Amino acid sequence: MEETQIIEKKKIGKLKNAVVVTGLPGIGLIGQVVGRYMVDELKAKKVASVISPHFPHQVFMTKKGGVRIIKNSIYHYKGKKRDILFLLGDIQAISSVGQYEVAGKLLDYFKNAGAKEIITVGGYSTGKIVAEKKRRVFAVATSDKLRKTLKKLGAVFGEARGSIVGAAGLFPVLGKIKGLDGSCLMGETHGSYVDAPAAKQIVQILAKYLGLKINLEKLDKRAKESQKILKKVQEEIKKTMEAETQEKTKDVSYIR
Repeated sequence: MEETQIIEKKKIGKLKNAVVVTGLPGIGLIGQVVGRYMVDELKAKKVASVISPHFPHQVFMTKKGGVRIIKNSIYHYKGKKRDILFLLGDIQAISSVGQYEVAGKLLDYFKNAGAKEIITVGGYSTGKIVAEKKRRVFAVATSDKLRKTLKKLGAVFGEARGSIVGAAGLFPVLGKIKGLDGSCLMGETHGSYVDAPAAKQIVQILAKYLGLKINLEKLDKRAKESQKILKKVQEEIKKTMEAETQEKTKDVSYIR
């Protein structure tokens, strides 16, 4: 397999004014926590799996003695006003080339399904611990209309600095090239632990923006579950990278 594949479990046809919400691992695991929580609370249906040579080359062993590949998954929720597609995953592509290839393939899939907009979710690390009620949701958007709407809902524009790394930044920008409106919501976080309070702030804004009613009581538990999963993924990736480094060292050990 030389490129990313989207394996459809269920045909979703042409959706109504659909919006895509991504929930992939990143700073504070905020995106992953937000995405998984919303999918579970809304009981969104899984419609496709995403596998890619740009994901780590390993599989997970299951409790029942089976194996499963590292992947991303796409879920569908039929809202009253518009359809919502969620992109969740174990990991993001591990190279720059991979990030662009995976994003391009998924954006084409979303657009063909009827998506008009994509919202990515991530964290904005300040290195400081801020009181829960004072945590801000920083945002960027590719259109004035989105900026005005999200600002009214509490998102803060123009104060975050630096760059947005990975899918959270690429999807909105590449989406604009393909004709999709895009935005990125970033929860203010210390950055070194799973930040459920920051995730809550984003879920609240998304619920208002998308016209959803979502109970937030179970969010702390979901955050702990996500932390365990990510730790396992990181340990496996570290082992793989260490093994590859050792092999390369052996190959060039004669050079001085």
